[in-house]
Formats: sequence, C-alpha cells, structure tokens
Amino acid sequence: MTPSTIVTLFDVQQAAERIRPYVHRTPIHTSSALNRMFGAQLVFKCENLQKIGAFKARGAVNAVLQLDQATAQRGVATHSSGNHAQALAYAAGLRNIPCTIVMPTSAPAVKRSAVLGYGATIVDCAPTLAAREATLTQVVEQTGAHVVPPYNDIRVIAGQGTAALELLEEVSDLDIVMAPVGGGGLMSGTAVACRGMQPNIDVIGAEPSVADDAARSLRDGVIHPAPTTQTIADGLRTSLGDVTFAHLRHHSVDIRTASEESIVEALYLVMERMKLVIEPSAAVTLAVLLEQPELVRGKKVGIILCGGNLDVRTLMHGVTVGF
Repeated sequence: MTPSTIVTLFDVQQAAERIRPYVHRTPIHTSSALNRMFGAQLVFKCENLQKIGAFKARGAVNAVLQLDQATAQRGVATHSSGNHAQALAYAAGLRNIPCTIVMPTSAPAVKRSAVLGYGATIVDCAPTLAAREATLTQVVEQTGAHVVPPYNDIRVIAGQGTAALELLEEVSDLDIVMAPVGGGGLMSGTAVACRGMQPNIDVIGAEPSVADDAARSLRDGVIHPAPTTQTIADGLRTSLGDVTFAHLRHHSVDIRTASEESIVEALYLVMERMKLVIEPSAAVTLAVLLEQPELVRGKKVGIILCGGNLDVRTLMHGVTVGF
C-alpha cells in the first residue's frame, strides 16, 4: 500500500468525529440463548438500526462531508442496487447537493423507492456490471458529478471503520471481531480499527460458500472476481477492490464461509432470539459459527450486524428466504 491508500486508526477516529451528528451510535445487544448455544459471549453491534438501515451510511457521509464546495456543488453519483445507493442519497441530502444513482432495472422496488425518498435521481440501466459502469460514465460526463465508490475508497473505508471503533470503545476485552465481506469496505475499516486499538484481536470475515471470492483472493494473493452464482446474501456478491484487498492482506484478516442453509437458519435465529430484523448478508457471520462453533467457544466475540434492509412484505409471502 502507498501512503495515499492507507487508512489508519487516526483516519477512523477523525471520521467518527466528522460523521457523529449525522449517524446513529448504534446499540449493542446480547442474547443469553445464543450465548448458551455457542458456549461463548456474543456481542452484536446493531448496524441494522443505523441511518438508512445499514452501516453504509457511515462511509457515504464521511466521503461526502470531505468534498470541497466546488466539487460538492456538481453533485455526486454512483452505481448501486442496494444500501450504498440509499446511503449516498442520504449523505448528499445533508449538503443539499444533487445525487444520481445508476440502478439496474432488476433492483428491488423497495430499494428504488427508498433512494427516491432521499431525494436522489435514478438512471436505469441493464442488470450487468458493464452496463452499470458505462451508464455511470455517461452520467459523470453529462453532469460533472463526483463518483463515490461503495467500498474501494479510503474515505469510505475510514467511515465504515467507525462501527468497530464504537464497538471496541464500549466492549474493550473482545477476543474476536467478525463482520461480513462483500467488496471489503466494512471489513477493511473493521480491521484498521481493531488492529489500532487491540493489535492481538482476531479479525474474521464471513461470506457465503457459493460466493467465496474474498477467501480465495486472500489465499491465492490475487483478486478473484465474484462468482456469478446466486446467494441469498446478495449484498455480498461483490469482488474486492485493490484498496480493500490490500487492507485485508495487510491486517491478516481470516475469511470463513457458510452455506446457504446456514445463512437462512442464522437469519431466523436472530429474528427469533433477538427480535431484530436483519438482512441475509448480516446473518452470514452467525452462519459461520453454526458450522464452525469451535471458532468462538469460550471466547468473547463482537459481531457486526451490517444491515436490516430486508423486504419484509416479500418475506411474509415466503419468497425472500428461498434459494
């Protein structure tokens, strides 16, 4: 990593001060039932209760607040079908600047509605990465908007790291901290915060077995593209970027995987035992523990529940949890 692409604990601490008025300091929950089940002390950082319903608000707000006035007035843009779209729309609203989101036509109606509700403009595109990138390029050429990436950006990484920073400020004697891995922004920020505050803590990322590109990338030392296979944890179907990959390698993050069946079971467990609504991507960490309970037995573990943007109406019709 070069100095311009390194995120430090100081960067995360500065981000925390910068975004404090605009995001929630989310609560920490525990469950005696889950503690008994795993023979461990599990502490959950509830980013499902964050602004826009996910940790993504932290990184987007941190990035947008750092734009100089001239850049900000041209607006911001990104391509996203999920939480980053809502987060950037929310962040842009804080500065009253234009926000354009390139969204594939396959994006869920509930997420499109949320983006529009935050005041952003949606530009439709075909549901392919090539179409998303090409359409975003056109938007930038037409508007001069500043692109805020969903994860492969040091401002975004620093912002995402504030969730783990808060967790460790409140619970200082953790043995392990776990978070899901998609593009690696949350996991990179988490690793930076953990290594800076408790260097000997184990940092573990979780991803679906059918979308295990992060695990394979760290194992082989080269970035592998995300598989085209489907997973219920659709928010994690994203390849690492060069910046996030470098941070995960530098901080020796361990990546573990879980099956689709375990992800669904973990989703139900959190809802049943903790009475919390989470999205499938947030359940992958607990799913790993269902398959590998020895990882945490006898230990104190912090788990970041990354978001709660589940289409509950669809869930009630028994569709969302099918795979």
